[in-house]
Amino acid sequence: MTAIASSLLIAHDINLTLGNNQLLDNVSLAIEPGEIVTVIGPNGAGKTTLLRVVLGLQQPSSGTIVQRAGLSIGYMPQRLELDATFPLSVKRFLSFAGKGLGETDLCAALEQTGALHVLTAAMRHLSGGEAQRVLLARALLRKPDLLILDEPVQGVDVHGQIELYQLIGQIRSEQGCGVLMVSHDLHLVMAATDRVLCLNRHICCSGTPAMVTSDPEYLKMYGQLALYQHDRVHHLDRHEGCSHVR
Repeated sequence: MTAIASSLLIAHDINLTLGNNQLLDNVSLAIEPGEIVTVIGPNGAGKTTLLRVVLGLQQPSSGTIVQRAGLSIGYMPQRLELDATFPLSVKRFLSFAGKGLGETDLCAALEQTGALHVLTAAMRHLSGGEAQRVLLARALLRKPDLLILDEPVQGVDVHGQIELYQLIGQIRSEQGCGVLMVSHDLHLVMAATDRVLCLNRHICCSGTPAMVTSDPEYLKMYGQLALYQHDRVHHLDRHEGCSHVR
């Protein structure tokens, strides 16, 4: 993969072996400003592991990660595990995102994600959708050039998933940031991304959603059901009922 001056981040020939298990096999990717790249794949394919390597939380066995100088990254994990008895408010939780953050900053981030109403609520009382919006707000407090989202609609119902994917697209459009996202929600994510990487420890196929969903490797992994679900999500944008999804 040739480095491009405008790229936010380039990963080249990433390999990761732990013990006798090869978790990543010659994985390469590049993220450009203003694009949404989604990594899909079966359980155990190495999706979250790849994000950890990109974030510098896990060192690869070989390969290189090159970031644009001064790159700011906002990271949203799959979920936040908190003790149910821990009295932590949303406001207090967000204040840990960085030094010098005032209430105005916290409110602006929550308003951007549609969660301003939970500012003073206890984290343990949030619904699944509210918790994900708070996590997204926390990532936005870093004023990121690149958002890295690990299954951002985890624990959210179908209607909420659609809204969150639309919100991510809106944030990308307004801020011009790149987005690297892991998802397993094939029927929704194909309508919410510019480029797809199908991962099963190695890159099986990649390209636009239309290219990937017609690729033999993708069809071998997911079958015709995934294609049907992909087609149907576009009908949701035309305000048809969604009871057929899932």
